[in-house]
Amino acid sequence: MKIEIRKAETIKPLFEDASKLTFGHLFTDHMFTMRYNPEKGWHAPVIEPYRPLELDPSAMVLHYGQAIFEGLKAYRAEDGRALLFRPADNFARMNRSAKRMCIPEFDKELAMAGLMELLRLEERWIPTAPGTSLYIRPTIIATDPYLGVKASSTYLFFIILSPVGPYYAEGFKPVRIYVEDEYVRAVRGGTGFTKAAANYAISLLAGEVAKEKGYSQVLWLDGVHRRYVEEVGSMNICFKIGGKIVTPALNGSILPGITRDSVLRLSADMGYPVEERLVDVEELFAAHEKGTLEEVFGTGTAAVVSPVGELRWKERSITVGDGQTGPVALALYERLTGIQYGQLPDPYGWSVEIR
Repeated sequence: MKIEIRKAETIKPLFEDASKLTFGHLFTDHMFTMRYNPEKGWHAPVIEPYRPLELDPSAMVLHYGQAIFEGLKAYRAEDGRALLFRPADNFARMNRSAKRMCIPEFDKELAMAGLMELLRLEERWIPTAPGTSLYIRPTIIATDPYLGVKASSTYLFFIILSPVGPYYAEGFKPVRIYVEDEYVRAVRGGTGFTKAAANYAISLLAGEVAKEKGYSQVLWLDGVHRRYVEEVGSMNICFKIGGKIVTPALNGSILPGITRDSVLRLSADMGYPVEERLVDVEELFAAHEKGTLEEVFGTGTAAVVSPVGELRWKERSITVGDGQTGPVALALYERLTGIQYGQLPDPYGWSVEIR
C-alpha cells in the first residue's frame, strides 16, 4: 500500500539546546495516519503536517475509552546513524492490546513502513545531546460518532514524534517509591497487560497520593490479595535479592515490557540467575532485614533503568542498599543504552537502522 506524503508548508524552528529538552512537550512537523472501516480495512496511509485532530463530540473514544498506544525511541549514534530499538516488538504488543480492546489488528509491516518514512522525513529532530532521543508515540482511537456501548466500527491510527530529554529531570538517580495497597491498577482477565489509555488514568489518583507524601512513583500490588508486587506506575520492577535478579512473573495484569525483557536477557548474560515469580511485599521487607535486598530498579522505555533508593509500605520505610545507585542497575543501564545509542555491539539484533 503506497504511503502518501504531504509536507508541511511551514517548518518549525529546531530546538536550540538539546540538553535542555524536557519530556513530551515539543512535537515535530509531521505525523503518520491511517484509518479503518469495515469496507476498506486499514487504508489511506499518509504522512501529513502535525495538526489537531478533528473528532465528533460523540466519538466513541471519548465516551467508552477504546484507545491504545505504544512508546519507543529513535537514537542518534556517535557515528551519525539513526537507530530504533526493537520496533517490531512494539507493534506486535500493540496488536495484542488491540485484540483485547476489540480494535482491528493492523498490518505491522505497513505500520513499520509508515514509521520509517516519517522518521526519514523528520530525522533532523533526533537530538544528539547525551541522554536525549526522539520519542515515538503510535496510537489508535475509536472514531464512530455514536452513543452506545459497543465496539466502534471506525478507527484512527496515528504516530507522533517528540524530541525528549531524560524522563526524570533529576537524571539517573535513585527514586523513592510508595507501595500502594488501597487502590488497584489491574486484575487478571482485565486490561493490565495492554497499553490501554484507561490503565494510566486509573493510576493517576494513587500517583497524586504518593507525590503528596514525597514519593516519585507508585508500586502496585495485585488486586486480589493486595500483597504480591506487580509493577511501578510507568515501569516494570526488578529486585536483586541474594545475588539473583527477581521480577514479578507476567500473569495477565502486568505489562510485558520490552525494556523488561531486554534487561532480563542482559542480566542472565552477565551471569546473574533470573527468576520470574510471585514476589510478596513482605518478602522484600524481610530480605531487607536480613541484608539480602541488595538493589531495586524499574525498567521502561522512558527511563530505561531507574534505580530505587527507598520503599515505603504502610508505616514502614526501608532504604535500599545505601540509598545510592547500585552496581547492577548502573551496569544494565550502561549496557542497554550503549546498545541503543550504537556505542556497544548488539549481539541480539535489537537495533534497527533508519535508512
